Amino acid sequence: MKVVENLIKSVNCDNISYTYSYRLIRDSYKSNDAYGIEIERADYKNDIIVNIDRDRVKLISPNLEKVRGLVVMLYENQVSPIHLIDIIGEKVDEWVADFENSSYTIKN
Repeated sequence: MKVVENLIKSVNCDNISYTYSYRLIRDSYKSNDAYGIEIERADYKNDIIVNIDRDRVKLISPNLEKVRGLVVMLYENQVSPIHLIDIIGEKVDEWVADFENSSYTIKN
């Protein structure tokens, strides 16, 4: 897995700083590039990490722009890693067909 892009957002609330990282990740699927998303939230109190939540969907689509758009939407709406699959689950189910596209074949 390789991080292609990382969008970071910080929010302060009740003496706790929440740092969200929205990562566009690339991995290999049948010898081709495929893209996924990882979200991490690190909670800091007095500059000390008190909690980390992380979730990812490793393979969403071989279409970089589709997945990039999804990362931006998650970032803009400050989606928590706890809710990642609730928010993108339907899209992931739809986009699985991208892997069956005739241009996405095994490289020899």
